[in-house]
Amino acid sequence: MANSSTATSRTRSKGRRHPLATVALIVIGLVSTGGAYALFTGTASAETQQATAVSKQASIEEGKKLFASNCATCHGLSAQGVTSVGPSLYGVGAAAVSFQVGTGRMPLANQGPQAEQKPVQFTPEQTTALADYIASLAPGPGIPSSKYTSGKGDASTGAELFRINCAMCHNVAGAGGALTQGKFAPALTGVTGEHIYEAMVTGPQNMPVFNDKNITPAQKADIISYLKYLDKNPSPGGFELGNLGPVAEGLFIWIFGLGAVVGVTIWIAAKAS
Repeated sequence: MANSSTATSRTRSKGRRHPLATVALIVIGLVSTGGAYALFTGTASAETQQATAVSKQASIEEGKKLFASNCATCHGLSAQGVTSVGPSLYGVGAAAVSFQVGTGRMPLANQGPQAEQKPVQFTPEQTTALADYIASLAPGPGIPSSKYTSGKGDASTGAELFRINCAMCHNVAGAGGALTQGKFAPALTGVTGEHIYEAMVTGPQNMPVFNDKNITPAQKADIISYLKYLDKNPSPGGFELGNLGPVAEGLFIWIFGLGAVVGVTIWIAAKAS
């Protein structure tokens, strides 16, 4: 009886699962699942990066062809610059191309004190391809993030920054103004936030460059917000006289105001006689 009882006990102990077996199975399952997920996501990420790189290279090649047929006459086949009106484009970055081409200023229609805005010659896809090509030549300012160009910054701070840095040329209301030698600061009404930002970081025409040390990206976003506020809120005082400031207002008073006074005076004198 004793031997039989011992054999049964040994059989049960051999068939009993170890207390840590369940934990070990769970750990093995988690490791296997995590490894498979990491392998899958890593492969998918690598494939995505490769597809992006291929697409980028194709865009650069397309931009190179567009540049050769539309821009090389002035800027040279390698964008090194060959004439006084076609400077080197090395280091100007994608932002300069997006602004100049995206606003129709380039390709240049004719020689003049500065390039004027005109209907855009290229589609958005072609503009992007040109920007990718120029950006591939040398480092330069890139296309700004939408969080800085959406017009959702602090408009009051932007108004102060604009008055300090921009109003002397563009007018406090962004109406633009004349400069020397036939040049001018264009009006900023209706300009997209992206192009405003790009103009600040690239300094087109006679505009100074405002890099991130002079005006931070957040401050640029505030300036854009102020200009967008002006777009949405016309002058509360009525007829704005082109937003040209005290010169236009003074001229209006002299011509119409004093003219009306003189006219009324003559009419009263004629009645009295």
